[in-house]
Amino acid sequence: MAREVKLTKAGYERLMKQLEQERERLQEATKILQELMESSDDYDDSGLEAAKQEKARIEARIDSLEDVLSRAVILEEGTGEVIGLGSVVELEDPATGERLSVQVVSPAEASVLENPMKISDASPMGKALLGHRVGDVLSLDTPKGKKEFRVVAIHGR
Repeated sequence: MAREVKLTKAGYERLMKQLEQERERLQEATKILQELMESSDDYDDSGLEAAKQEKARIEARIDSLEDVLSRAVILEEGTGEVIGLGSVVELEDPATGERLSVQVVSPAEASVLENPMKISDASPMGKALLGHRVGDVLSLDTPKGKKEFRVVAIHGR
């Protein structure tokens, strides 16, 4: 049996949008490939080969997205009392007062480019956060060594 993938509602919608975009890209790639095949006398043409490879990459991405979405379970809204999958957490470095906001998500949703940064529950930081409450102080391994953070706020999913 395929393992379920837990997603926030926003994460599910984002992946659905990506799937739609990839399907549009596939249509365009197929059209370009057909045009190249019709106009090419030499089937060893590097442009033709590149178009085939791009089409294959898009098809693989579509397959991957469809697989994740077919196994998706959308998380219900949390209470905000305990950090769980989908929680948005505000952390503070007690030494500097510096604040950091992260959302704990499944690996399928993880993205350091978003704000708040979406961290995987399978990552060391994600694992360390799960189950904590406001006021808890936890030690996290960071690229710069161990760092302490205090949980300032937890917002539901």
